[in-house]
Amino acid sequence: MFVFDAHLDLSMNALEWNRDLRWSIEAIRNSEQGMTDKPDRGLNTVCLPELRKGNIGLCVATQIARYVKKSSSLPGWNSPEQAWAQTQGQLAWYQSMEAAGEMIQVHDLNTLNTHLQLWKSDALNKPVGYILSLEGADSIVTLDHLEKSYESGLRAIGPAHYGPGTYAHGTDSVGGIGVKGRALLKKIEELGLILDATHLCDVSFWETMKLYQGPVWASHNNCRALVDHNRQFSDEQLKELISREAVIGIALDAWMMVPNWVRGQSTPKGMGVSLAQMVNNIDHICQLAGNTKHVGIGTDLDGAFGKEQSPADLDTIADLQKVPQLLEDKGYTQNDIQGIMSENFLNFLRRVWA
Repeated sequence: MFVFDAHLDLSMNALEWNRDLRWSIEAIRNSEQGMTDKPDRGLNTVCLPELRKGNIGLCVATQIARYVKKSSSLPGWNSPEQAWAQTQGQLAWYQSMEAAGEMIQVHDLNTLNTHLQLWKSDALNKPVGYILSLEGADSIVTLDHLEKSYESGLRAIGPAHYGPGTYAHGTDSVGGIGVKGRALLKKIEELGLILDATHLCDVSFWETMKLYQGPVWASHNNCRALVDHNRQFSDEQLKELISREAVIGIALDAWMMVPNWVRGQSTPKGMGVSLAQMVNNIDHICQLAGNTKHVGIGTDLDGAFGKEQSPADLDTIADLQKVPQLLEDKGYTQNDIQGIMSENFLNFLRRVWA
């Protein structure tokens, strides 16, 4: 089944983890044996061959670079200009993959339809399609920089990531959007960008919903009713997104899937983390919506974690092909399943880009 993954940090892995994503999973894992600079060394789950193997032909691929003030304990860049430069390096990597025939940017209805037709064909080594998204807006030095990003193909943006940001407050912080945030939202709406509500703290989320009238989705967000943490959305937030015709992508970071996960200590097998929890989150949103049209896949796999913090029954991203059977076992129809695996997000794009 064709799969749309609404959140993958591909360029971050390529540039900050120094992974050549054209290599096989085995080659990347072997190359990282003995490395200890990051906890997921030798445990990655994503590469371009595995995306093709899993029929994951289209994804939302990120640029990400946090600007942090001197008082912050979060990792990041010391100036917005440095953060901007990092995102431009990430853009250059995507463009280099396009030049090599490995990937192709999808940025409007025409490129979307052409790419989907290609993936229905018998062509070999099809390029993986990507929709460019910015996770956290701190690298947007001025609103002119956002216009430049749009011209480069940016089609979605999340105002915040972790902590307090320039434009909004994100995960594990509390606060609103302020003057700069309101100006950013106005520009996002003017350009027709998709607002990614993921990572907005509760206060910033509700302030954003009052002001913003453009298209919105949550690329990688689970349900607070199942794991009680501010990183997840409450039922009230999910209902608000549903009322705006949003689609919510379910993430596969283990600490978001089961309660009481302890980073660096818990293991997926020990905590019983499996793709079944993904299905539980999917089902919860479907029950809130009263239909299956507002939920999809947004794995965040290799988003600074690997197999040590992924479902135990997932070796690589290609194992997303196990999800349709799990949904069928729960009583979902084939049309429902196709919607969840790709069509819900694709229909969102068709509507927004029309």
